[in-house]
Amino acid sequence: MTAAPPLNPQPDVVLVGAGVMSATLAVLLQELQPDLRIVLLEERGGAAQESSNAWNNAGTGHAALCELNYTPQRADGSVDISRALKVNTQFDLSRQLWASLVRSGAIPDADAFIHSVPHISFVRGAADVAFLGKRWEAMSAHHCFTGMEYAEDHAELARWMPLVMEGRDPNETVAATRMVSGTDVDFGALTRLMIAHLATKPTFTVGYGHEVTDVKRENGRWTVEAKDRASGRKQRLSTRFVFLGAGGGALPLLQKSGIPEGRGFGGFPVSGLWLRCDVPALADRHDAKVYGKASVGTPPMSVPHLDARVIDGNRALLFGPYAGFSTKFLKHGSNADLFLAIKPDNIGPLLAVGRDNMDLTKYLIGQVMLKPSQRFASLQEYFPNAKQAEWELAVAGQRVQVIMPDAKAGGVLQFGTEVVASGDGSLAAVLGASPGASTAVAIMLDVLARCFKDQLPGWTPRLQQLIPSYGRSIADDTDLCRQIRTDTASVLHLAEPAVSTAG
Repeated sequence: MTAAPPLNPQPDVVLVGAGVMSATLAVLLQELQPDLRIVLLEERGGAAQESSNAWNNAGTGHAALCELNYTPQRADGSVDISRALKVNTQFDLSRQLWASLVRSGAIPDADAFIHSVPHISFVRGAADVAFLGKRWEAMSAHHCFTGMEYAEDHAELARWMPLVMEGRDPNETVAATRMVSGTDVDFGALTRLMIAHLATKPTFTVGYGHEVTDVKRENGRWTVEAKDRASGRKQRLSTRFVFLGAGGGALPLLQKSGIPEGRGFGGFPVSGLWLRCDVPALADRHDAKVYGKASVGTPPMSVPHLDARVIDGNRALLFGPYAGFSTKFLKHGSNADLFLAIKPDNIGPLLAVGRDNMDLTKYLIGQVMLKPSQRFASLQEYFPNAKQAEWELAVAGQRVQVIMPDAKAGGVLQFGTEVVASGDGSLAAVLGASPGASTAVAIMLDVLARCFKDQLPGWTPRLQQLIPSYGRSIADDTDLCRQIRTDTASVLHLAEPAVSTAG
């Protein structure tokens, strides 16, 4: 690696981490105010080499179509779809921005990063079949989930997901819902495409191989210290706004910033493993993302799924995830990451979360202790005729679940994504994991609202061009929802929902 040229020492914006979050924010800012001088810093030698890398995540365009943990069952037996509706409509914001970038030529080809792949929820046993039926009734009654299909018939299910049904007991009680409008997204390719577009702009600079070692307030601005890993040279950048979008690496930098809003935050790292199959004959026969139901007492991250993937134009299958424990905050991080992030202000929240999440601890220990035969047995619950020789174990991305201070509990474990911003809006950090990448546009719109509120009124007309539903709710407007989805499906070459049926 050769030494990089010096960076602009006084940019308007510094973004840390070349993943989908920073790339999305950079695209929005460049579109809204083209003269903003933006510097993107990335420790690795290229973009999307951590959580945004296609092999480090499930690639599910999370629209809450198949993820059962977004639709909990209430005490009275009814199903709450409110979180599913929120995630579903947030994904539409992403689709709209992507469609705008494709339409303008900023992204030359939608097929390079997104494909139609049906999303299926699959359950076994009378109790879970009854739950899925109630879920289908509640969701299909809302226009945002028009076209959700339901089936219990084995023959029909075999048409939807042949690998899942072949070799299965014909008397087993099973059911599934399907949305043909689901997607598979290569977030690594999307990130690289957005950054490549930005790199054509004279006001944008990307510094690969630059490790950010400090973030601190000086004279009303932020000083970002970056070390060129090739030469060892350190540079100090003075900027009005800093965005920490470095995945698990965002928490230590948030702590270095010293903003009071970040006090008490901690992180709990969870590593992941997949079983991966590259056999073309199998990959070509499984055109779906099939999500099951997490076992009672296990965390949302444990939801098993058999995924069709399209990465770099090639089809493959992934099954998992299998969780593990590592003290690293990044896949390419240090084993000291967890310990270095323990500070006097977050010891209380960390201890409280440890006290209140013994089930998670037991789950992770159990996952670490799994034998290869046990991992394969869980795959066979979803693919009965699977052959072990056709699958290999692959390491997924590292996730750092957010530990938030809480007045009552002391600390709570957050499984979603959290934006932490300074009171004056000069610094923001994104912490957490799923649905993360799929809702990056919604998250970055939140960052804009909190950190650029003075500029936002002037930016609104352009935002409405980029994201036609901006400022309106497709959850409340059936015609707007249909119009937006028809348009983005056309531009992104995606399937539209089928007519809703039950079978």
